[in-house]
Amino acid sequence: MPLSFRNADDFAWKVEKIAVIGPGIVGMPMAAMLAHARITEGTDRPARVLVVQRDSPTSGWKVEAINKGRSPIGGIEPDLDRVVAESVAAGVLGATHDVGAVADADVILVCVQTDKKGFGPDYGPLMASLEGVAAALKRKPAGNVPLIVFESTLAPSSMSTIIKAHFAKRGLVEGRDILLGNSPNRVMPGRLVERVAASDKIVAGLHPLTPRLIKRLYSRIVTGGTLLETNSMTGEVVKTLENAYRDVRVAYSAEIVRFCDEHDLDFYKVRDAVNGLLEQRDEASSDPNAVPSGGLLVPTVGVGGHCLPKDGILLWWRAIESGRDTSRSLILASRGINDASPAATIALAERHFGPLAGEPVAVMGAAYRFNSEDTRNSPSLVLARLLIERGCTVTIHDPFVKPDDQNLLKFGLESRFASDLAAAVSGARYLFFCTAHRGYADGRAKVLSLAPRLRAVVDGCNLYRREDFAGGQIGYAGIGRGVRPAPEGFVEFVVAGFRTVERGVANELLGLLEFLNTNFAGEAFNRVDLADVRRIAGTCVTGCDIAVPGVVEVAPAWQGFTPRLVAVAAGV
Repeated sequence: MPLSFRNADDFAWKVEKIAVIGPGIVGMPMAAMLAHARITEGTDRPARVLVVQRDSPTSGWKVEAINKGRSPIGGIEPDLDRVVAESVAAGVLGATHDVGAVADADVILVCVQTDKKGFGPDYGPLMASLEGVAAALKRKPAGNVPLIVFESTLAPSSMSTIIKAHFAKRGLVEGRDILLGNSPNRVMPGRLVERVAASDKIVAGLHPLTPRLIKRLYSRIVTGGTLLETNSMTGEVVKTLENAYRDVRVAYSAEIVRFCDEHDLDFYKVRDAVNGLLEQRDEASSDPNAVPSGGLLVPTVGVGGHCLPKDGILLWWRAIESGRDTSRSLILASRGINDASPAATIALAERHFGPLAGEPVAVMGAAYRFNSEDTRNSPSLVLARLLIERGCTVTIHDPFVKPDDQNLLKFGLESRFASDLAAAVSGARYLFFCTAHRGYADGRAKVLSLAPRLRAVVDGCNLYRREDFAGGQIGYAGIGRGVRPAPEGFVEFVVAGFRTVERGVANELLGLLEFLNTNFAGEAFNRVDLADVRRIAGTCVTGCDIAVPGVVEVAPAWQGFTPRLVAVAAGV
């Protein structure tokens, strides 16, 4: 392949086999949709897509499921089961435990989970999978230069240092033997197929040719979104920034809701008024299954999932590694605020109903997200542990989570889990609703009828309204569900605080980009430009409008209350 060409249309490219490493919530929809698209690139035959899953005790079963035409992703996932079944039946999608099967692949998608370890990335599972990929590619056909696309989240600079070096040490040189690219996903459980097809998507690489090739391939499945070409480090920054900034917005919202709850103020009326002034409205105040995208988000029992709890730390990784001062970081401060949410939820309940020690409690929803089976970093499990430490008798229910879920096992909660609703709630005096599953929203009457000893409901996920329980014998307390209207001037105070925080994040980002460019950019193509980051991040469907950096002169306060993030942004 003449890699000096910068235009992907100037040479012949043949794609006969696409390998996808990891059939999780990223890899499975990508594999299914690439197969279903019947991609013909340089040949008349549709490319065959092969999913690779190691034969592990927890995930090895996925290979057999896929080969039988079943998606291994649980929860409610519109279209995914159909796309998988049709593609397997047509012979264009299959799965294997043998990573050696990628040797003759023309394209390899790496969709392996990455995590954090302390204040840095944990690439253990990722690098283990790349060992097998590199070994297999030593047997690649002569002249074949496979395109390796990382859908996995990478900390900024990882592609140009860790990933590139890994392959080079095994005789696979970037730009000569392989092309390394990244296209960090923007999927969301419950909307996997929709988000792949309709969302704007980053296509990036170390070589100027790589983003063009990824765009050429992905244009077959990203039919309602725009493919945004850039370099690898910009792609890494934008991906981690989107989740880091969302984490900050959740944390600021959590600080405001805690003040509202302490003063019995209706947070949701405040939220809608604030977002109106910010011109960032959404439907999430009234719809628990809507994805919040406004400036002020919906604070719940806590922040879960795989991305938000780690991506701010990944964005900061290299700077922390160098010893850079973190005391003015809103991104890192937000982690502590959000980690405190499960305890704040218990405090809210005890303000309303008294001490919970010794009480039988049912935690409703183990997954971190509604209508999903995903329990990664679920605040529900943290809440359950805190209640157990208080001496409560705790049962956990979830209609989608499996009894042998690895995170239930990790928290030592498997013996407290009940798939059967009646078994979970029959003895409970308190129900803590932590996940806004559709079944809980639609089946409130059924749930309550199965809990004859019930004293109160604690709503930690914007699932119900106070009026749903008016006139009955069951008490209700919900995060943000105070009854008093906000006093005059409070909404303007919250808006001013938000503006201070968003300016502070922009200043923090600018400093990080200057550090990364100085230490890791190399040639001009791989430099990160703030304007590009703001432009690309602004396409995130859940909102990532990064402000222009500038001086923060004041820290807005309300009757002695200054949110911690506002104080950090203003340096006070």
